[in-house]
Amino acid sequence: MRRGIAATAMVGALVLTAAACGGDDGDSGKNSSGKLSGTVTFWDTSNDAEKGTYEKLAKGFEKLHPDVKVNYVSVAFGEANAKFKNAAGGNSGAPDVMRTEVAWVADFANLGYLAPLEGTPALDKADDYLPQAAASTKFKGKTYAAPQTIDTLALFYNKKMLKEAGVETPKTFDEVKSAAKKIKSKTGKTGLYLRGDDPYYYLPYLYGEGGDLLDTKNKKVTVDEPEGAAAFKVMKDLVDSKAATTDASDGYNNQLNAFKDGDVAMALDGPWSIEGALQGKQFKGDKDNLGIAPVPGGSDRQASPQGGWNLAAYAGSKNLDASYEFIKYMSSAKVQQQTTEKLSLLPTRTSVYDVQSVKDNQMVQFFKPAVDKSVERPWIPEANALFEPIRLQMEKVLSGKTSPDSGAKGVGDAYRKLLKDYK
Repeated sequence: MRRGIAATAMVGALVLTAAACGGDDGDSGKNSSGKLSGTVTFWDTSNDAEKGTYEKLAKGFEKLHPDVKVNYVSVAFGEANAKFKNAAGGNSGAPDVMRTEVAWVADFANLGYLAPLEGTPALDKADDYLPQAAASTKFKGKTYAAPQTIDTLALFYNKKMLKEAGVETPKTFDEVKSAAKKIKSKTGKTGLYLRGDDPYYYLPYLYGEGGDLLDTKNKKVTVDEPEGAAAFKVMKDLVDSKAATTDASDGYNNQLNAFKDGDVAMALDGPWSIEGALQGKQFKGDKDNLGIAPVPGGSDRQASPQGGWNLAAYAGSKNLDASYEFIKYMSSAKVQQQTTEKLSLLPTRTSVYDVQSVKDNQMVQFFKPAVDKSVERPWIPEANALFEPIRLQMEKVLSGKTSPDSGAKGVGDAYRKLLKDYK
């Protein structure tokens, strides 16, 4: 799940309040009778439309374990990575359990900030997890998180607006460009909102041209090969032709507002935005007007990145016993089913897809096949750092300050400095 990945890289040192500290009160995790006790501080990185549901689910752990208090803390996604590193590195203020973006696990584990979960209750029924979801939880042969949700990007579209313009759902970005002309002519609205602030949204264009960021097996940088430049060219052409509008900051809110209010007909987004979109005037009371289709393809294929969220325990927690049980609870089939029913987010457990309410969820019906075909990102400690060079060059390319070829080269040069053993 991505909502403003660029902000994560730019957040500076942040001071945490004592109220957010995890296990600093000396709780051992069990009382004299052997039952779980103490406090589990949980940092939740879900968005505004989701956090109310996650807080209720987290508090449900207290009913199972009355001697445990769950300290729920909502942490903005764009600040969470830096906040956790500052707290864990300073040995003060880190949560017991954190909801981490999939690309953060290897990074945090490499720094020694996460507790390995093998042999703990946290890895309950591990063989029930989708293989691609489980892949993001591992580092150097150990498991450091439990998969919570999995996602990918798709094309959100306004069915009525496309129908009024007389266009079919685009299957390629060339078709997006053609459709946008008719949409503008018939409705006066812009065809596509293109996220110019978040490098995660560069990936469908890169994959669509047949490219990738890295070849991790051969330790080779591939983002600056011709496909990388071609991806920038497609994005730039959509903006220059006015088929798309873009931005350089606050893209998540700008895009969601523009789409749900009917200023644009289409947007690339993920399951995390479904509830937010349905609150807009275009879809509130008319949920069927929200269309979702695979991301448009480029010259080579249709493909989008694998995203999602995991649950990890802080290695320095003073209440690991309760933390492991909390992760077990929050990643359980029952809680994942409730998450899907309330938020239309995709489970990471295969068994949950057999539940009728999940089978009947229209958003799951689309997104599960899309997730099955999504492209795994590099699960390396530097995975999150790979995005900042793209963000910098994407802004230059879209604003006309540099060419697509130079932009791709700039990303590749930055990668080779970051990844010393890559050629």
